[in-house]
Order: sequence, then structure tokens, then C-alpha cells
Amino acid sequence: MPKRPLEFVISAGPTREHIDPVRFLSNPSTGKMGFAVARAAAEAGFKTSLIAGPVSLSTPRNVERVNVVSACEMLEACKAKIASAKGGVVFISTAAVADFRPAVTANKKIKKGSAEEMTLRLVKNPDILKTLSAGKRDGLYKDLSLIGFAAETGSPAEEASRKCREKNLDFIVANDVSMPGSGFAVNTNRASIVFPDGTVEDLALMTKLQLARKIVALAIKGVK
Repeated sequence: MPKRPLEFVISAGPTREHIDPVRFLSNPSTGKMGFAVARAAAEAGFKTSLIAGPVSLSTPRNVERVNVVSACEMLEACKAKIASAKGGVVFISTAAVADFRPAVTANKKIKKGSAEEMTLRLVKNPDILKTLSAGKRDGLYKDLSLIGFAAETGSPAEEASRKCREKNLDFIVANDVSMPGSGFAVNTNRASIVFPDGTVEDLALMTKLQLARKIVALAIKGVK
């Protein structure tokens, strides 16, 4: 596990995968959860970097922000921040990263013309957490803790438990985005903390900042 000095690197917001210069694939993430986590880590006195997709939020105080657009850009920025850290790193992946991107991005606006339909071929984006986990396993990243988020519908804890084991995470935060007060663009969240041994801690509805402070506290406890 990481030893102090400890740094936090947090990914937040959506990614955009451009089809052409004016159209893209994305999702409704506003970045509120990730920005709350960054604020909580900085308030706890840790050097904090925030890798942010396209959002309209102000940067929390004492947080270094790196703006990115696509999933590939976000991965490279996360890798760079982790590699340049002077001590241990806690990486918290709150970003809603697009799973796929267009196989080809047009450099000019695609004209509608007379076509009634268009086929868009997609290719899979890299999995940021899985990539970092592989780097940790292979010794590329030392003293690295990995914490994930699973925004699901239906049975979030079950799917989160699979992701936690598959990506070798310290723990994962799962929430059902279809539930009132825990989806995108709201200031609250109702989450479950899922650990690698299958233990699940269900949390009550709370503000995203309250949840962020709990996540940071758990991360710090795990690396002492």
C-alpha cells in the first residue's frame, strides 16, 4: 500500500468522443461528484490533481486542474499525473468515461444530404482503471491505490463487486443513477461502498460533499 507523502488524482465529468467538429457522443455527467471529491481531498491537506472532462464547474480551492475532452486524453493525463507524483497516489475514478468512440472522426461537418439514415462504426475506448491496474501489477506504478465509481441501474452493488475484483480496486462506490437524488446533475447521492472481499456498506442519502469526505477518509485509512 502507498506510504506518505500521499497525493490524490481524481478524474471527473464526462468525456466527449467527436463524430465531426460539431457533433459528439457523451453522457449527462456534470462532474459534481468528482469535484466534491477533489475539494474533500484538498481540504484534508493533500496535494490534489483533478483531471476534468468538459464541465462548467469552478475548480476547488488548492486543486490543480487539467482539462481534457476524450477518453484517450483523460487516460494520458491520469497516467502522467500518477507517474510524476513524488509519493504514494490515490487515484479516484469518478469520471463517466465513454465506453466507445467513432472509428473515424470527420475533420469537417458531416452534411445531412438526402440520406434517411447513417451507420456509425464505433471502437472500444481504453478502460482507464483497468489500464492503471495493469500498470500497477507490472510495476510501472508503485504505491498506487485505485478507487472506482460504478453508476448503474438495477443492482449496482452486484455489478460493482465484479468490477472491483476484475480491476483489482481498493474499493468501489456504487450508485443507482435511476433512483431519485442519486443520478446526474443533482447535489446528493445514495451510494454503497463495495470492498474486494464482497463486503458492502450501504449509505444513506447525503450530499455529494459528505460522500466525498467519507471516500477520502476511507482512502486515507487504507494507506496508513
